[in-house]
Amino acid sequence: MLTRKELNLPKYSEKVIQFGEGNFLRCFFDWQLDIINKNTDLNAGVAVVRPIDFDAVPLLDTQDGLYTAIIRGINESGQVVKDYTVISSINREIPIYKNFKEYLELAHNEDMRFIVSNTTEAGITFSSEDKYDDEPQATFPAKLTRLLHERFTVFNGDMTKGFILLPCELIDYNGEELKRVVLKYAELWNLGEEFTNWLINGNIWCSTLVDRIVTGYPRGEKEELEKELGYSDNFITTGEYFYLFVIQGPKDILTKELKLEGLNLNILIVDDLKPYKMRKVGILNGAHTAMVPVAYLYGIDTVREAMENEDLRKFIESAIDEEIIPALDMDKKELEEFKDAVINRFKNPYVKHMLMDISLNSMA
Repeated sequence: MLTRKELNLPKYSEKVIQFGEGNFLRCFFDWQLDIINKNTDLNAGVAVVRPIDFDAVPLLDTQDGLYTAIIRGINESGQVVKDYTVISSINREIPIYKNFKEYLELAHNEDMRFIVSNTTEAGITFSSEDKYDDEPQATFPAKLTRLLHERFTVFNGDMTKGFILLPCELIDYNGEELKRVVLKYAELWNLGEEFTNWLINGNIWCSTLVDRIVTGYPRGEKEELEKELGYSDNFITTGEYFYLFVIQGPKDILTKELKLEGLNLNILIVDDLKPYKMRKVGILNGAHTAMVPVAYLYGIDTVREAMENEDLRKFIESAIDEEIIPALDMDKKELEEFKDAVINRFKNPYVKHMLMDISLNSMA
C-alpha cells in the first residue's frame, strides 16, 4: 500500500475543497496541483467530498490519499511518452452522506481558499425539494450553498474569507451558472441580503474550459502496470499527454493565488472563454465529426486507425486548414499550434477512441 512515510511525501495544508473523487479531477486538476505544490510554496492540500451516497469504491484514505497518475501519448516533438507520478495533493476524502458534520467543518478552516467540482453536466441543477436542514441536500449546488452559509456564519460575513470557485462541469460558463443556482437557493431558504451580497462580492466565481481525455482505471492493464511500477495501487488513473485548463477570471489575482508565475503549465487565465470554446469545438470536435462517416465507409473503427490511413489523414488536415481555421476569429499561429496538438492526440496509441462513440454526439 502507498504511504507518505514510505515515499517521503509531504501532507500539504488543506486549502482546497473538491466535490468529486473521480478519475477526471484526479488526472486533471489534482495532477496539476501536484506540480504546483512541488515547484512553489502554494502548499495546498485537497479535502475531497464524495458528493453521492456510493460505497462500492473505497475511500482514498485507504491509500493515504495517494495514487499513481499515468500520462501517456505523443508530445510536441512527436515522440511517444509515458510518465508515472505518485500524486500527493489529496489529504483525505469525506463521504458526505455519512459524515455531514465533518463536511461542514471544512468551512471553519480559515486557510480554505479554493472550491473545485466535477459533478457531471447534470450536477449544476436546482431542486425546490432541497431544504437547508437536510443532511445532506440532494443537489450539488444545494450542498455548496449550505457550506457557503456555514462559512459566512462562522466568519461573520468577512469578505476576505470567501472562496475562488473553479467548477469543471462541461457546460457553457459553468461558474456563472453555478453562481445563479446558489443565489436561487439563498433566496429559497431566506438566508438574507447580507449573505447574498457576500456570495456575490466576497467570492470569485470562475468559469472554466477543461480538456484532457482521461481513460481512467486501466482494468485490462492493471497487472502489467503494477509490475512496471513495483507496487500495488487500487486508484491508478490514466490520461493523455495533452491537457488544457482555461479559467475565466481576474488574471492578477488567480495568477498570484495559484502561484502560476514562471510555471510551464497549460493553464490560461482569460477574460472570456468563448474563443477557446470555439477553437476546441471547431478544430477538435469538427475534425471528429468530419472524420466519422468517411473513415467508417473505409471500414475503420477508431480515430487512431483513421490517422494511420494516408488518404484520411490528408482529408482531415485539409478540412482543418482550409475550412475550420479560416472560420475562427483567433490568432492563426495559436490555431495552428492547437491543430498540431489535436493531430497528435488523434494518433495517441494509448487511446482507443471509437468512431461510433463520436457519432452519438455529432448532431449536438
